[in-house]
Amino acid sequence: MNSRIRIAIATIALTLAPTVVVAADPPKMNVLFIAADDMNCDLSLYGNSQVKTPNLERLAAMGVRFDNAYCQQPLCGPSRASLMTGLRPDTLNMHTLAHELRKKNPDVVTLGQMFRQQGYFSARAGKIYHYGNPSQIGTDANDDPATWDERYNPAGIDKTQEDKIVRYHRGKGLGISMAWWDPESRDEEHTDGMVATKIVELIEEHREEPFFLAAGFFNPHCPYVAPKKYFDMYPLDEITMPNLEEAKADLDDVPPMAIQRDARNWPFYFDGISIEEARRCKRAYYACSSFVDAQVGRLLDALEEHDLMDRTVIVFWSDHGYFLGEKGLWYKRKAFERSARMPLVIAAPGLAKDQATQKTVELIDLYPTLADLCDLKPPSVLEGQSMRPLLIDPVHAEWTKPAVTQVWHNPKAWGYSIRNERYRYTEWLAGKAGRELYDHDIDPQEVTNLADDPAHERVVAELSKQLQPYVNWKREQDPK
Repeated sequence: MNSRIRIAIATIALTLAPTVVVAADPPKMNVLFIAADDMNCDLSLYGNSQVKTPNLERLAAMGVRFDNAYCQQPLCGPSRASLMTGLRPDTLNMHTLAHELRKKNPDVVTLGQMFRQQGYFSARAGKIYHYGNPSQIGTDANDDPATWDERYNPAGIDKTQEDKIVRYHRGKGLGISMAWWDPESRDEEHTDGMVATKIVELIEEHREEPFFLAAGFFNPHCPYVAPKKYFDMYPLDEITMPNLEEAKADLDDVPPMAIQRDARNWPFYFDGISIEEARRCKRAYYACSSFVDAQVGRLLDALEEHDLMDRTVIVFWSDHGYFLGEKGLWYKRKAFERSARMPLVIAAPGLAKDQATQKTVELIDLYPTLADLCDLKPPSVLEGQSMRPLLIDPVHAEWTKPAVTQVWHNPKAWGYSIRNERYRYTEWLAGKAGRELYDHDIDPQEVTNLADDPAHERVVAELSKQLQPYVNWKREQDPK
């Protein structure tokens, strides 16, 4: 057979051969990780129609709202370190605001670090790990460099013009304050507006590669500063405060350790704060929550503009809850529901939309969840659990895991609280400094402590037994 015939036969064979199509790997899921600071569930998203959060409602319509989500410790530093490592504060040995994540845990693999190691671009703007607010705005503060490829620290007028902030107390810094400011300003003049602008830029710049982008908003943490237009959404005469006699009565059956930081200057934490001043601060807090909501809207718009919604997991979370005068209390760092519970929304393409779940979840569940949704391999030591079942079927999924929150004041004052779908149960110093039990089916405001009620003896015993595996702080010490 001559060469021409062989070439002709080969050509015919190639023409007639079936075409083999190699399927391309599906694109990796992006993650937009949105954090608020000190935001409680006083939001239209959670049924409080007074506090306007249309963009968070918009996000919830895309995914699942978690109605019973809880932090591991209601204090910024340990809560954020726990969330970003998937490990409890006791495991990390972190209970204060000190910058000690890598000092105490040099080999830990953080959430953003896991994404980096598996081919993602990881970046943040603003506060993800702990920052003194406003003292450390514009710096890296307690950040972890190994988590990010890039990081940005904008500083707006809430930092650069903080001398204009109205202050109601003396002798304390703005980081824990009853203080507010409502300048005639644009969103982009404020730190949180700048955070949103940078994340929008990063979405556009990195839209062709898998990304883990974290937007860390500083609001509504005190001092409560936002553009005046957000304050105007809340007429002062529509802001109500609790009756202080009733509020005081709510605390009659509470162990002293539960409110030891609040009792000396009750109500409202600082000596001499009036109801009217507290009312103005509450209004300012609501304004700041709506300001954050507007920035969330800008981020959602950016994803839509670049056709990224169908391949981006979106998470909105706060590091813990917050008191605004209920029981005469202010701030966080308490084992009550209002301090331990915070907003959490997850929108994941292809999973449940416009639904809510009553199952109890924890912030440490975010790490394994995102690894699961993005098909990544997480560290084997994580202490949370993937919430994928709840994102598939928020109502009927089998999920019995409780949520555990601890409060740590000092080595001689600490407690642990366990929450299931009905009860919150708390032990102070392993029960030696008191116990609390609240039935949320009939007492969602936690007014009546049932821990010493003989009718609830079995409930106390069972919840105490469930709590014991989590009580790990200084086990060797006798808490006397």
